[in-house]
Amino acid sequence: MTAEPPSFKRELLKTLPSLRAFAVSLSGRHDKADDLVQDTMMKAWAKQDSFQMGTNIKAWLFTILRNEFYSQMRKRGREVQDTDGVFTERLSVHPAQYGMMDLGDFKKALDGLPSDQREAIILIGASGFSYEEAAEICHCAVGTMKSRVSRARTRLQQVLQVTGESDYGPDAVSAQVTASTHST
Repeated sequence: MTAEPPSFKRELLKTLPSLRAFAVSLSGRHDKADDLVQDTMMKAWAKQDSFQMGTNIKAWLFTILRNEFYSQMRKRGREVQDTDGVFTERLSVHPAQYGMMDLGDFKKALDGLPSDQREAIILIGASGFSYEEAAEICHCAVGTMKSRVSRARTRLQQVLQVTGESDYGPDAVSAQVTASTHST
């Protein structure tokens, strides 16, 4: 009488008690541990082709469980529990139309720049090139590129009437409204 070769299903089921204990130690709750083990079993079953029989199935499953646990923790870290709606009631956003109007004004001001300044500010400010890279692209000296960018920034500030940081973001009225909803 020869021994029957181990089946994937049988080997999987043998690990359930130790998998559950590991899941409880990670999650700290029996209900969460059961869900974690179930998710692990589903993933393992779906990926059984990648498991080679005769190797350490317990280590393979523990790795899947651990990875699943940390994936869920990362996901949960991005979620906000708000069952009673208190957090949602306090949310407020600045009106989008102001941002769209500001963007339109910026595009118009950018289009009004001389082409060499517009090209320079786009290469440096929007595309992230260094002055050296931008100068090479435009076939000019680095100093020329710096001068073009400086003149473009100055002109944009004049056209857009930007004098400081307070000119960015919401207007004073919108800022007060959203600030008051956060403090209540």
